Amino acid sequence: MRVFAVILRAGAQPGVTAPRSGSPWARAQLSCALYPVFMEYRLLGRSGLQVSALSFGVATFGGSNEFFRAWGETQVEEARRMVDLCIDAGVNLFDTANGYSDGVAEEILGKALLGKRDKVLISTKAFFPVGSGPNDLGSSRLHILQQVDASLRRLGTDRIDIYHMHGFDALTPVEETLDTLNSLVHAGKLRYIACSNFSGWHLMKSLAASDRHGWTRYVAHQVYYSLISREYEWELMPLGLDQGVGALIWSPLGWGRLTGKLRRGQPLPKVSRLHKTAESGPPVDDEHLFRVVDAIDAIAKQTGKSVPQIALNWLLQRPSVSSVIVGARNEEQLKQNLQAEGWNLNPDQVARLDAASATTPVYPYWWQRAVKFRNPPPV
Repeated sequence: MRVFAVILRAGAQPGVTAPRSGSPWARAQLSCALYPVFMEYRLLGRSGLQVSALSFGVATFGGSNEFFRAWGETQVEEARRMVDLCIDAGVNLFDTANGYSDGVAEEILGKALLGKRDKVLISTKAFFPVGSGPNDLGSSRLHILQQVDASLRRLGTDRIDIYHMHGFDALTPVEETLDTLNSLVHAGKLRYIACSNFSGWHLMKSLAASDRHGWTRYVAHQVYYSLISREYEWELMPLGLDQGVGALIWSPLGWGRLTGKLRRGQPLPKVSRLHKTAESGPPVDDEHLFRVVDAIDAIAKQTGKSVPQIALNWLLQRPSVSSVIVGARNEEQLKQNLQAEGWNLNPDQVARLDAASATTPVYPYWWQRAVKFRNPPPV
């Protein structure tokens, strides 16, 4: 379900007449000339929480180790400016994790949000190792309780709006994990819970346990999904639509491959996180990548939009997507990414991108597509 809001500020295209008194337009601040900027707000899964269609991921904050330095090294002052840019554009969701730059990203985000905390939603996560001890990872009661309190301290807040299990822990009973998360919701430390990088059966087993015991359910699933990697559509998208679990999209530019800088027969640009992170990211066949980029380039000429903006906008039109998490190495990159919202590719352009990015799914999904008269695909 989609809910639209309008934010008025200087800098967008003029020429829109405000509707009658009492509408959202009339209630907006009109101290400057009428320059409408549209930010779409969507319900997060089967919850009452509204999140901006674009959200801001702060994995680029900190750069405390070699892996995350390849993403970015944003420090507090620039982080404040980037947060303000997002808020001015209507972004209300900021995403981080306890493991981003060893917790430094949470600290910087907390400082950047000083005085603005009540205007925004914060999403963070736990699962990956944060130490060398046997209990310094996973989704056990002990680890979750420790990490929630640690994240609250680093963020400088008394609650986390969306708390994710960053991966599935097959060694901890789902009942232990969900009972712990449920207790933290009732204690007021967490508002909503979510998961990330789960398989279909991981998510369904967790939802069934919550339903059976009357515990808080996962309302969102943070997933990898892009024009060059559409596996999310095979099972997780139908599951999300069926069970009311909204998708929060991470790495929507295909692990930095849809920036517009990668071209056939050309070396990687000098400034690219792929130099140090390609092996740890999702594999993509070069020919598949360039076939998609060619299709995007053709649409870029039609629309005047950039390659990243087109790739992001395509995602915004997919079923089950609650918010697309954009990152940015600097303010200019952030401004460009934020312009992916407020317009739509037309149906013909979407169809051309669908065709260029299509791949044959693995079993049993290719078989199910052969009997789509009883298994209709979500897209």
